[in-house]
Amino acid sequence: MAEISIGDAIKAFLKKSRLKTGIQALQIEQVWETIMGKTIAKYTDRIQIINHTLFIHTNVGPLKQELMYQKEKIIERVNEALGEKVIREVVIQ
Repeated sequence: MAEISIGDAIKAFLKKSRLKTGIQALQIEQVWETIMGKTIAKYTDRIQIINHTLFIHTNVGPLKQELMYQKEKIIERVNEALGEKVIREVVIQ
């Protein structure tokens, strides 16, 4: 039996389990301000990841428009922050 570190064992477990999606959903909430900046983070009410789709909820009309134009950049930044290609689509609500 090969020896592996606890960290590698946990990563392997998460990769095979459904818990990984939930952990990534929590990570996006923690890093949202860093990724998008304080102003955008302040006016976004909720951020969720469901089936490789990032849902961004805001009640500010001009912010919705701005986020619509930045969808590709948002996907790129979020995937970079999470360390893998998690997000394929962005929905602004």
